[in-house]
Amino acid sequence: MSSVRHQINIAASSRTVWNALTTAEGVSSWWSDEARVDARDGGRMVLVHLGGNEDGSDLHERAVFHTVKPTRLIEIAFDTGNNGPTPGARLKFQLGRDGDETRVHVVHTCAAFDEDEALRAEVERGWKGAFKALQSALE
Repeated sequence: MSSVRHQINIAASSRTVWNALTTAEGVSSWWSDEARVDARDGGRMVLVHLGGNEDGSDLHERAVFHTVKPTRLIEIAFDTGNNGPTPGARLKFQLGRDGDETRVHVVHTCAAFDEDEALRAEVERGWKGAFKALQSALE
């Protein structure tokens, strides 16, 4: 299964970045318009992208947290029934200190990337923009 990887350094503490990845307020500041987040092993997450569907209706993506190691690691699996662009995808966020900054690395794995190079390129652009938004929200 193919993956998209992206990394960025953010001039903020690991705890600040962690909160942006694991709280509804944090997630909705950079990743989605609305979010419900229960960031614990087995906890659920719902991301709402207003007008995110092709017909202009709201896009709801549901996921489960599989691994949560505070300020270090998050693994999330998205439901296969999601109507978003990458149903069944898995995300792995890793955080680490890099001098005075926090390094954030994401691996986005999805079977659809093997067959759809345009989707893979779109997701790569999406993470680049999302991480810029995360950086802007925190710095």
